[in-house]
Amino acid sequence: MGSKCVCVVVLGDIGRSPRMQYHSLSFAKEGYDVDVVGYSGSEPIKELSEHPKVKIRYLAPCPDFQQYLPRSLAYVSKIIWQSITLLFALLYKRRSHHVIVQNPPAIPALAVCWFYSLVMVANYVIDWHNYGHTVLALTVGQEHMFVRISIWFESYFGRRATASLCVTKAMKVDLEKKWGISAVTLYDRPPDAFRPISILESHQLFVSLANQYPTFRSNDSSTSTIFTEVLSSGEAVWRKDRPGLIVSSTSWTEDEDFSILLSALQEYEEARCDEGCELPALVCVITGKGPLKEHYCQLMKEKTWKHIQVVTPWLKPEDYPHLLASANLGICLHTSSSGLDLPMKVVDMFGCGLPVCAYNFSCLNELVKHNINGWKFDDASQLADQLQTWFRGFPCSEVQLERDAKFREELKIFQKLRWHENWTFNALPLFSAR
Repeated sequence: MGSKCVCVVVLGDIGRSPRMQYHSLSFAKEGYDVDVVGYSGSEPIKELSEHPKVKIRYLAPCPDFQQYLPRSLAYVSKIIWQSITLLFALLYKRRSHHVIVQNPPAIPALAVCWFYSLVMVANYVIDWHNYGHTVLALTVGQEHMFVRISIWFESYFGRRATASLCVTKAMKVDLEKKWGISAVTLYDRPPDAFRPISILESHQLFVSLANQYPTFRSNDSSTSTIFTEVLSSGEAVWRKDRPGLIVSSTSWTEDEDFSILLSALQEYEEARCDEGCELPALVCVITGKGPLKEHYCQLMKEKTWKHIQVVTPWLKPEDYPHLLASANLGICLHTSSSGLDLPMKVVDMFGCGLPVCAYNFSCLNELVKHNINGWKFDDASQLADQLQTWFRGFPCSEVQLERDAKFREELKIFQKLRWHENWTFNALPLFSAR
């Protein structure tokens, strides 16, 4: 193979693009020199940032043109800025033999990467996570001129790729049918960091979180948390009086309606207040950053719940898998603007052995099998019923324990195939053959 160089392009926050980080690590493991080009913001995976064969090259941040210009003109100015800065970043690094670019965003990344590949005679691969035009339509409407331009742009430059990867079989079929693009399906799989953990590891996480978030603290002693305690023998155990722990992660965008979760939690709170109910208190942890976070945080502050606490931390990359592995149930509100992608957060949860309740959409059955490895719901009322069914009698109910064990046993099958093995079989041939 020689010292082949690959460039991984993310026209977004590198630290919030896990799939592209996993691509980069897999290339490095296979002996490639890797340049990762994208924006700073969140901290990348430590293994990636410290890898000797990986160089992370940050793009100059885009000015906020909307402060000075009308919306349409600001959008055009942003495209021009990104085109120039991305092209310069590509040209002024070492030459790449391969370029793989994340889509979306499509504009201008696909055109710039295609041009670079043309000039440098490089292998040009698109990794289709979704469609840029369907994401844009959530904001401006399906009939907007920019959406029509985006459809043309994606189809034109998408067809010029040497090869394509995509995230579902449904997207593979759609790309072929709509634009004649032949893609290889590369399902997201959890890397080794997403795994079940010991009670001691969970306890250490909760102790660490308690320093910043009082919700996790216990009033009993300095060695206890709200979920765990350490016995005199030094053994960490789950508290019998602990609340249930549910977790969701989000980018706080239009394709995730968190009012569904808030409504379901409201119903849970009302049921919890009923006399003789068998429901525990709940702690709901929602991780992530994004444009709608403040909006939903304000709505949550207005709630007067007595039995539900919501925490919205931003976790270190190494703490996030441990949180998932310590939770009792995962919640996914991802709806997919195209109906053709799958939520990576569920892949992460499954890697940690965490069952989920996931919002149902057209191709979700490629990942979540209802009543086998998780539950699907169609609205807030269904989610509320599922939360109450799951936690009734928690943590000592035999029915609840048997159901949890059944789901987690099924997830062990999912955990057998990890990211790098899957990537080596499906993605690597697109690069090693050229």
